[in-house]
Order: sequence, then structure tokens, then C-alpha cells
Amino acid sequence: MAIAKAERLMNLALCLLGTRRPLSKRELRDSIEAYVEAFGPGKGGSGSEDSFNRMFERDKDDLRELGLVIETVENLDGEVGYLARRDSNRLPPITLDAEEAAALGLAAKVWQQARLAGAASGALQKLRAAGLPEDVDPYEAHGALEPRIPVHEAAFEPLMLACRDRRPVVFEYRKANAARPETRQVEPWALECWRGHWYLAGWDRDRGAERVFRLSRITGKVRSRGARFTAPVPDVVTVRETVAGWAGEIADRSARIRLRSGAGYPLRAKATSVRELGAGWDELEIPYGHGLDAWLVEFGPDVVVLEPAELRADVVDRLRAVAEG
Repeated sequence: MAIAKAERLMNLALCLLGTRRPLSKRELRDSIEAYVEAFGPGKGGSGSEDSFNRMFERDKDDLRELGLVIETVENLDGEVGYLARRDSNRLPPITLDAEEAAALGLAAKVWQQARLAGAASGALQKLRAAGLPEDVDPYEAHGALEPRIPVHEAAFEPLMLACRDRRPVVFEYRKANAARPETRQVEPWALECWRGHWYLAGWDRDRGAERVFRLSRITGKVRSRGARFTAPVPDVVTVRETVAGWAGEIADRSARIRLRSGAGYPLRAKATSVRELGAGWDELEIPYGHGLDAWLVEFGPDVVVLEPAELRADVVDRLRAVAEG
């Protein structure tokens, strides 16, 4: 089946590239052997015609996804025809040095999802076909490096596609200190990974402000909405700064905590000072920014907040919400 489809797509691409005038669906159906074998000549029954139209539309979409520029032209009689002009489907020369090719190779190896891995591999194949030097192997230039970005949340893929296509989404979101999830209507901007967690930055329509959502707190399915964005999309650098601030990476104060000895190594790595208290406890001073309360809750009974008072209160509220379930 895969070979038959590949052959059908190749023949369709050759027909569209080889013609000097637009070809109608009927002409393409009669010219490509796979269509004739599957549906017969162009004057088949209505069921056959509908099945051919569906397959033809899928084949066109597949070729466009592969990068073929297909034009739709209407003649004087109102009949629609298709062609792929050679000048529109010719790439300029591509030159990559060894370091640039290595960067592309590493990027292609990052993603663990089959969908993204296939897209990355396909992109490299296109570059190879367009002139990437044969003596440059983008996969092996830094073979000792094995980058990975794990993604376990089911919400990642639909949100990634929504960010790409600029489509508003709706999902159920449970805040760390909330007993039940709330419905959020969001215009998604970008996905960012911080401390091993994925975050979505976007415009919250109900609150009329930018917000950041941790993907692990999204429950149920992410549903798309057909409406357009209502708020301007900021530059990607601004989005990253927003995510960094909400994820606790931007700190403007300090906090003092007690940490059980032998526990909380990520907190120890962030600490500006560590003092042994004895009895199995240490005192740490750590940077305090937005999101620190949620991070501290993850360490459970191994952490006790000493100051400031508002941070201690936020941590206690979150622990109570978890306990009440």
C-alpha cells in the first residue's frame, strides 16, 4: 500500500510538473494508471467519482506538504485545472558548512515523538536533495551528543499544531492550589521547556491578559476553535521571558528555607548559601521569583519555608489544596 501510494504521488507530481497548461481532474484521472485502475475512466458512476475526488484532494495535500507548489487555474469555460510550474518549484542553491549541518542533525535527533521525528528526517532529506554536500553527515558530526526533549503530556501535540496554525484552543486547567479544573480559552503563542516541564504561553481570553500554563496541569482534550486571534502575538524572545518569569526563572528577592539533609538537590543547586542546622536539616537561601511556591510543594515534607511570610502562606495553601484533593 505504501509503495502504491508513493508511486501514485510520484506520477501525479510528474504530470503536474510536465504539463505546459493546467490539467483538469478528468484529464489527470485518465492519465495516471493508479487512478484508472482504482476508479476506471473519467465517466464512472457517482460513487466512483466521489471516491476519486477524495483521493485526489488527499494526494494534492500530500504533495503540497512535501513542498510542491501546485497552482489552481480556472479557464474561460469555468473548468478548474492544476499544474506545478518548474520555476516555482526550483530551490536556490543551498550551502551548509559542517557546523551548520551538525546543528541541523542535532535538531533532528532531539524529538522523541514519531510525528516530529518524521518531519525532521524529511526536512533533512529535502536539504540533501537540494544540494547538501554528500561528505557532510549531519547525524554523525557530533555523534557523542544524544539530545532528548521528553514530552509525556497528551496536550503537547495539539497545542504545538495550534501554535503553528494560529488557532485558539479551549481546555480544562487545574491550578496547583485549586480543587477542580477551570475552562480556559486561550490564543496559543509558543511552547517552552523549563526545568523539564513544558509550558504554554498565550493570551487568556476570559482574563484579557497573557498567561502561562503548565502542560501537566491540563486535563482532558485540547479543543480547537475556528475564530481568529484577537490579541497581537509578541516576539518569540518576549514569550520566552514571559515563560521564564512564570516558571520561576526570574527572581528579584531571596527566600530562606529548611531542607532535609540529603534531599532537594535541585534546590541546593540554586542556593546562594547553605548552612547546616543539625538534626538532619540544612538552611538554604534561594532566589525567590514567581512560581517558587509551586516548585517547593513538589518536595513535600523535605522543605519548610522560613521566610518571607507570603511564600510560606502560598506553600501552605497549595499543600492544603492537594490534601483536600
